[in-house]
Amino acid sequence: MARPYGLLRAGFPFAKTLSMRRLTNFPIDIALGPEGRMYILCRQDGVALVRKYTADDEDLGNWGTFGEAEGELQWPVSIIADAEETIFISDEHMHRISSFDADGEFIACWGEKGSAEGQLDGPAGINFDLDGNILVVDSNNHRVQKFTRDGEFISSFGSLGSGPGEFNMPWGITVDELGDIYVADWRNDRVQKFDSNGEFVFEFGTSGDGDGEFNRPSDVAVDLDGDIYVTDRGNNRVQMFNEEPRFVQKFLGEATLSKVGRDYMMTNASPNRLRDMAVLEPQKLLRQPKGLVIDEEGRLFITDTDSYRVQVYQKEVIHLTPQQFAPPMRNVTLHQE
Repeated sequence: MARPYGLLRAGFPFAKTLSMRRLTNFPIDIALGPEGRMYILCRQDGVALVRKYTADDEDLGNWGTFGEAEGELQWPVSIIADAEETIFISDEHMHRISSFDADGEFIACWGEKGSAEGQLDGPAGINFDLDGNILVVDSNNHRVQKFTRDGEFISSFGSLGSGPGEFNMPWGITVDELGDIYVADWRNDRVQKFDSNGEFVFEFGTSGDGDGEFNRPSDVAVDLDGDIYVTDRGNNRVQMFNEEPRFVQKFLGEATLSKVGRDYMMTNASPNRLRDMAVLEPQKLLRQPKGLVIDEEGRLFITDTDSYRVQVYQKEVIHLTPQQFAPPMRNVTLHQE
């Protein structure tokens, strides 16, 4: 499907909050399955699990065992799911990628610590390319490596540095519908775009807290319109850019109580009193968000990591034809003279 000629950005309102503490403590990443199913990766000291959930705020249980044996998780970072809901999870402590079925049954794992081709040191973000291979952000080796689903090394790109195509502890990664690759370059406070062969295309971002600036970006996603979303973890926000890339807007958090949160509160008098005594304004904001994903319906899911929940926004756009969209203007403002 071709990208639209232009967009009428009607809005991007907050839609809902999903989950709560006790279900998703420290969620760090999300994978989407069919029929509204979600796989929320959670980790904290001594705990590593996947919460199977739905976009309607229904808990489908959890799976995952903390440990170092095959099939166990120690310090997981990223989770992805294919069309058959085979789940892949990166583990930066174990330097490996593990696969599971939708019910959490262990399938296989691969990876070993090192810096040679095919070895890993602190793997972070993972994603599929258009051929179904797996791209792995090899964070401590400052590169991206491509593997088959069975862990056979194919290729790599990147090295330590701050120049174009170089990385300093990269973290998140995504692939758009055209096959282009986007990497959240954590310590360089930027995002870099590459073609499907790993050739540098462009970069954007610098250190800071202004619009278009980053403080340790941890994840990146691209929707079917070409818009780019970056989890700006250190600034407690998500920023959105168009495909140029030009800053468009930011998401700071608008959380309400989730459905399961309301059900819990209705059976617990003490939390109700505490909430009544609290200043609510800060409660809605994002706190150390780490992962994000946007689906084909334009729903943006953000792991509100330190608030133990997922915040969801709904993109509202109208696709424009050349007759409906004027050429670029000299003065980029809504108030043209």
